[in-house]
Amino acid sequence: MERLKRLKWYFNLYGMFLSQYLKALMHSRTDFFIGFLAFFMIQFGGIAFIALVFGQIPDLLGWTFYDLLFIYGFANIPRGLDHMFTDYLWLLAGNVIVHGEFDRYLLRPIHPLFQIVAQKFQPDGIGEVIIGVLLVVYASTKGGIVFTPDKIFIFVVMLIFSTLIYTSIKLFLASLAFWLKRSQSILFMFYQMSDFAKYPLEIYHKFIRTFITYVVPFALTAYIPASFFLGTSTLFESLGTMIIVTIIALTIGLVTFHQGMKQYESVGN
Repeated sequence: MERLKRLKWYFNLYGMFLSQYLKALMHSRTDFFIGFLAFFMIQFGGIAFIALVFGQIPDLLGWTFYDLLFIYGFANIPRGLDHMFTDYLWLLAGNVIVHGEFDRYLLRPIHPLFQIVAQKFQPDGIGEVIIGVLLVVYASTKGGIVFTPDKIFIFVVMLIFSTLIYTSIKLFLASLAFWLKRSQSILFMFYQMSDFAKYPLEIYHKFIRTFITYVVPFALTAYIPASFFLGTSTLFESLGTMIIVTIIALTIGLVTFHQGMKQYESVGN
């Protein structure tokens, strides 16, 4: 009972953080809407590239245009959700540690990780989610993928685990800043590999396939869950693997963060 009250308190507190951040964000509405529009244009550039490729070839190693569109759309949704809610981890990897700004999170009677997550809401992620959903719906309609109620439920569950994998990877790499002082460049380098997950693994070299599946498991955020709906893998292979990897990745991320807090020292004078 006490834990439920504590959880409800955190939800209410997050709502307050979110409300204040959105108020501050809307002070510059023109900049907000221009940035939102620019983000949509960047996303459509990736879709145009796929269309251009399939304008020259009928399929890619057996994958059709709508198959790739489905994988691309699926990849955008968890990435967008993670983008919306955990974007401040980029700043943790940047200057928060080296400037001693982490002090304020330790002084407040709230868990430091919650404060970091609640510190910022990134509306650009909404665009990623919207485009992802539209692509999944369009590709499903044109590609003959039927979404029954049980498949919709599985789809939502897979999105949750995919998002947690994104967050776990980002949390681990950002937490390295406790030792390195800055880890933003490392985070950026590895995060860019998530673009590989937008396409079938078969088109890549074996090393890349292994790396984004077992080392930095971005393949489990798009290709592997999407393959279930495309009929190339079973539910056990897709969801079972995702659950195991999510638990491992999240545990590593949280342990690294908490160990990093023990190593943290303020900048002093």
